[in-house]
Amino acid sequence: MKKVIITVIKKIILAICLVYAFNLLVSGLKIFIPINIITIGVVSALGMCGLLALIAIYFVLL
Repeated sequence: MKKVIITVIKKIILAICLVYAFNLLVSGLKIFIPINIITIGVVSALGMCGLLALIAIYFVLL
């Protein structure tokens, strides 16, 4: 049980870092993905594919 909790916490921290790094890299392009429970949940569950999906959704809704 302890391993599962540590794995989930690692994924959440990695997801926060991925979204934050993406926001830093593309700040000049005026693209921003907010760091909230939904986006962190998507990125932590799906990884890089989740981040790419959020970017695609951003462009579709823009």
